[in-house]
Amino acid sequence: MYVRNAWYVAAWDHEVTRTMQRRILLDEPVLLFRKDDGTPVALEDRCCHRQAPLSMGKLVGNIVECPYHGLQFDASGQCVKVPSQDLVPKTARVKTYPVIERNQWIWIWMGEPAKADPALIEDFHYLDDPAWRFGGSYLHVDANYLLVVENLLDTTHLPFLHPTSLGTDAFARSEFEVTREGDRVKVTRWLMNELPAPFHKKMGEFPDGMKVDRWQIANFAPPCFVKLDVGSSPVGTGARQGDRSHGMNMWNLNAITPETAKTAHYFFAQAYNFKVDQKWIAEVIRAQVVGAFLEDMGMIKAQQKNMDLGPSPVVNLGQDKAWIIMRQIVERLVKEEQQQIRAA
Repeated sequence: MYVRNAWYVAAWDHEVTRTMQRRILLDEPVLLFRKDDGTPVALEDRCCHRQAPLSMGKLVGNIVECPYHGLQFDASGQCVKVPSQDLVPKTARVKTYPVIERNQWIWIWMGEPAKADPALIEDFHYLDDPAWRFGGSYLHVDANYLLVVENLLDTTHLPFLHPTSLGTDAFARSEFEVTREGDRVKVTRWLMNELPAPFHKKMGEFPDGMKVDRWQIANFAPPCFVKLDVGSSPVGTGARQGDRSHGMNMWNLNAITPETAKTAHYFFAQAYNFKVDQKWIAEVIRAQVVGAFLEDMGMIKAQQKNMDLGPSPVVNLGQDKAWIIMRQIVERLVKEEQQQIRAA
């Protein structure tokens, strides 16, 4: 089950063009394209006649033509032509979804259209902020989307899954605090006076042997967003008190959209506010983050395969507090939504 009355990322803005694209979102087939004026459109990718995928058809102006029997639909989802007869049935239409283009992403509302308030879109302003640059990408996930959220909230795996990039031996025992405000969860980690992780050392240009104060602060917002404030600064330069200007500071930005119960779409970016005039940094950061996330995806896929074999006893550790709360929040939101539907 999913939270449907929520905004999800459907695509990067550059993915949606005049070429029709199919994407499965929350178990629903969705057709994405842009109108002549550039406005993004999302329709149900399933003809109301015989359920043929409209994405296999043609886009003529702003009209979508079904590839099977030629029915034509406008951008509102209404059928405007049936080639085999003059009469267009009033009920001949396909579902349309509210969409908004913001912060380099195309956002879609999969629930009740009347509740699609743009003010509810999660803030990813770093992707547009002129003081920041970013390297971003997309990965398909062969696992339930909440396993990705778990992975991002519990970074004690860094020394073991990413030993050559993000991990250091000491990080698993870093200072750890979980706080909650409403349905938002924050996981704060500090590792003081230790050697930097390889990736941090490279980006911060820290000399050999220099020790740093490192922070990793994960912020969860339902149903599936995680923003991590990460970085390292030379010991004692005030990073913990809020001065991040002496080292390297990045925001790891993550939007995970369910595809099915066992697959997901993963949109992510690494924003940074140092060396912003050096264009090569974005590609180095993007490649580094993609490499690390591919390691994560391999493990998450393996988890899903084991889970698919049947239930097994699970032991939770202290480090799991944040994702346990996260799952409780999502499960409650789903339950409340289902209760509202039954009561209507």
